Amino acid sequence: TPDKSIFVSTRYDYDTLATRMRELAYLNHGITIVLTDERVKNENGEFKSETFYSENGLIDFISYLDTNRVKLIPDPIYITGERNNVPVEIALEYNQEYSENLHSYVNNINTVEGGTHLQGFRSGLTRSFNAYVEKSGLLEKSKVKISPDDFREGLTAVISVKVPEPQFEGQTKDKLGSPLARPVVDGIVADKLTFFLMENGELASNLIRKAIKARDAREAARKA
Repeated sequence: TPDKSIFVSTRYDYDTLATRMRELAYLNHGITIVLTDERVKNENGEFKSETFYSENGLIDFISYLDTNRVKLIPDPIYITGERNNVPVEIALEYNQEYSENLHSYVNNINTVEGGTHLQGFRSGLTRSFNAYVEKSGLLEKSKVKISPDDFREGLTAVISVKVPEPQFEGQTKDKLGSPLARPVVDGIVADKLTFFLMENGELASNLIRKAIKARDAREAARKA
């Protein structure tokens, strides 16, 4: 119960709680969370209530986030692994837009400002695509390299890690500072995503071509 001597307002916002419960259900697949608002009754005299449950966890989360976007790949890419007692779970997919949509979590806490785990994801993603580009030869005749930002055009991803005794920057826990998280996430993403791209050459080539278009657009804008 909120303390009136501390909080200016002690009234719960249903939508805020519902968003958080939905988030927790995606982050912890297989559990059921029921939210009931005993302040409100419907026409049948029943309390307003909502049940949150996800069978597929982050895969369902990605589909929810990209509901209104046109997908470039048929199914989300799912990555999971554990190193140095740090479990890592990631789901990602690409759409036809050119904005980056990343959501990162540490021990179910939404790190809205990212941190070392997000840095590890980005570097692992870049290494994976660079490895595929080098092997495929798609850029052999190109003088302009693809930047890490180009590889993340139209990317939606959820990164969830469990870190023992995490170090956060600031009291609000918006940014993870634990140094261990970066190499762990980087290594798992690089290994698993590189393997996926090599096994799905046509899909990977399409994503590279999208990155090339993003690079060309960036260069055209720079020259203009």
